[in-house]
Amino acid sequence: MRKSQLKSSTNSDGIRRHAYEKYVSAARNRSDRTVSINVGEVHRALTLNNRVPLVCAALGSKKFLAEHGLRIIEKTGPPSGQSTTVTFTYELIDREQKESKDDRMEAWQKLRGIAKDIFTSLGGGEAYLREERANFYAPGKDPLDYKP
Repeated sequence: MRKSQLKSSTNSDGIRRHAYEKYVSAARNRSDRTVSINVGEVHRALTLNNRVPLVCAALGSKKFLAEHGLRIIEKTGPPSGQSTTVTFTYELIDREQKESKDDRMEAWQKLRGIAKDIFTSLGGGEAYLREERANFYAPGKDPLDYKP
């Protein structure tokens, strides 16, 4: 993919598309569990000029990770994170594994507010916690009040 091809869509989309086509899809075809992408290689392959921060942002974006079922397991390079030496290492997440995680999150979200009625009958969650903290130790048994 050359620079002229990037103009048809946004630069970030072109960078993400190139990274997917050249690295991610090839790794999936080989049944690899991880794939590493070097920012400098992508920058050179697309013949970009002074666009290293854009490449770093595109390769680390949630959009790129979500679209292609990836999870960043390592990012190496300088502390600034903006260099041609930055290398992203991704874990290739199976679609089934991703759906399973989504199902677990949905089940967890259904538990939200499950004890609302109970806490309301006790005067609210904050009142309940305040009372529990006040009575954690029996009256006069607070270890901070201990004097030998």
